[in-house]
Amino acid sequence: MLAEVNGVRLFTRRVGSGPLVVVLHGGPGAHHDYLLPQYDRLAERSSRTLFYYDQRGGGQSPVPRDTPLGWREHVADLDALRAHLGLDRLTLCGYSWGGLLALLYLIERPGCVERLALVSPAAPTREYRNQFDAEFARRAASPEIRALRGDLTPFAVAVAPYFRIPRDARRLTPFRVTARAQQAVWDSLGDCDVLQRLRDMSALLALVPSLVLHGTFDPIPIAGSRELATLLKTSVVELATGHCPHVEDTPGFLAALDAFLPGT
Repeated sequence: MLAEVNGVRLFTRRVGSGPLVVVLHGGPGAHHDYLLPQYDRLAERSSRTLFYYDQRGGGQSPVPRDTPLGWREHVADLDALRAHLGLDRLTLCGYSWGGLLALLYLIERPGCVERLALVSPAAPTREYRNQFDAEFARRAASPEIRALRGDLTPFAVAVAPYFRIPRDARRLTPFRVTARAQQAVWDSLGDCDVLQRLRDMSALLALVPSLVLHGTFDPIPIAGSRELATLLKTSVVELATGHCPHVEDTPGFLAALDAFLPGT
């Protein structure tokens, strides 16, 4: 189903019944499909509705070339979807870049967030992003991953550095990233320090129940998530995975999210 918001058409998908959770995929510039089938199981374990959408510029939500794709547009789209859904407040479950988007939405619309789940959130500062870039490049050049090039698909080899066990990359549902959409988001963020912006609204954060889940072998520094968790008045659920806990430790991922997200 398509939802028309802010002059763009966003592909949306609902699964399950019960309290609604908006799932924010990663990328930027990707689409929700690669979170499947594991995320859908959150709707099977408890009665809840999962609301997915392909963010502007990615997947089944293409836009004309002159359409702006920065983080502020993504926040505005999410708020327009909140109004479209007829809700005052949203429960957000953001993965990777989607976790950072959820935090940016919290910063910009603090009264519109009911609960917040961050899974392997993208680095919240430029410094942590630089650390991630260096670690990802180191892993990609490692003999272990180079040796996989004859055994795995090109897609699996490309994403293998995200995984604790690189060969497990073959289990991730393939996806594509729209490069323009991805670059536009990172360019728009610049030196934005999400941690500092959260510090400036510390009193409000105590009112939003939050969960942070991060793999201890994720190339995205877990130190960033630990800082986030402190600011959000919670702790980090640490799993022995890389960046894709829904693939690498599906039972642990489901147990943590199912216990936190609303359901009946």
